[in-house]
Amino acid sequence: MSKKGIIVVVSGFSGAGKGTLMKALMSKYDNYALSISATTRNPRPGEENGREYFFVSKDEFEKLIADEGLIEYAKYVDNYYGTPKKFVQEKLDQGKDVILEIEVQGALQIKKKFPDALLLFVTPPSAEELEKRLRGRGTETEEVIHGRLHRAKEEGQSIDEYDNIVINDKLDECVDQMHEIIQAAHYTPDRNQGFLSLLKSQLAEFK
Repeated sequence: MSKKGIIVVVSGFSGAGKGTLMKALMSKYDNYALSISATTRNPRPGEENGREYFFVSKDEFEKLIADEGLIEYAKYVDNYYGTPKKFVQEKLDQGKDVILEIEVQGALQIKKKFPDALLLFVTPPSAEELEKRLRGRGTETEEVIHGRLHRAKEEGQSIDEYDNIVINDKLDECVDQMHEIIQAAHYTPDRNQGFLSLLKSQLAEFK
């Protein structure tokens, strides 16, 4: 069986706890590489360039687009977000599963370019809990919160495009569930065509 890494795209509503979930997954399991996105948004308190994101100017980002240095990009709440191409390919070749934490628009771009990518959508157990988490941050204005809730309503229409949903209620259980989903994806027939072709040719030799 092939152990080449697979692309795992993780999306979810703003406030669903994607960042916390990713940190917990990376801490517990060592077979993942978390892709660092480039963005034009300003850092939040505690964020560092090159750790959570590569924080770049609009001009720098648009140069990356022109140079085809991104495998996907999108504009979300007036800021660009995109995934650098080189890092992802290097980690896949090393056998790592590369996790891309990106929003819906970018995720669907990835699925078109990489049909064997695994798309996971993270959601809280309810819309009420989503609003509670957004307000609990205490870092955004009422206008921004309203914008994120409106965006969530739009994003909800695309969940059917994903391979799996992950309900982020109890963090430890959610981490293990996500790990199991990703590992199971390695054994689907479409991701093991080389092995299946060999197996079929060997079976054909039986009389």
